[in-house]
Amino acid sequence: MDIKIRRAVKEDCPRLLELIKELALYEKAPQEVTVTLEHFIESGFGEKPVWWAFAATSPQPSPEGEGEEIHGFALYYIRYSTWKGQRMYLEDIIVTEKMRGKGLGKLLLDRLIIEAKEKKLSGIVWQVLEWNEPAINFYKKYNASFDAEWVNCTIGV
Repeated sequence: MDIKIRRAVKEDCPRLLELIKELALYEKAPQEVTVTLEHFIESGFGEKPVWWAFAATSPQPSPEGEGEEIHGFALYYIRYSTWKGQRMYLEDIIVTEKMRGKGLGKLLLDRLIIEAKEKKLSGIVWQVLEWNEPAINFYKKYNASFDAEWVNCTIGV
């Protein structure tokens, strides 16, 4: 399959939100997706974007001519560590269910690593659910460190 990794653009947002909802179903938490499309677009492509993403696409013929289908994406933002400096925070790598196991996650993570190096970030951090063995095994291939010492905390405002 001819997969291309490219920067996400504003017009991708409806499809990206569909994939976010698909991930929420997989993680048994569909009710947790409360972001609106408008807020999602503004947050990534407004005057002061707070997230960036790469999309995994393949050519898709359409009545209008050549198009493409988005099969997955990786969304990140920059966070600051008082110990390490600027780091990439990988919010999600999402690959649609029918395309899992075909190497798209690797293509996306490899592109994020390039991006982090280009931006001279000190590393990439993320979270993974403890029951998500396919994801854990995927990250182990990158020699990722897993930290059982920290507890996640959240305050809703």
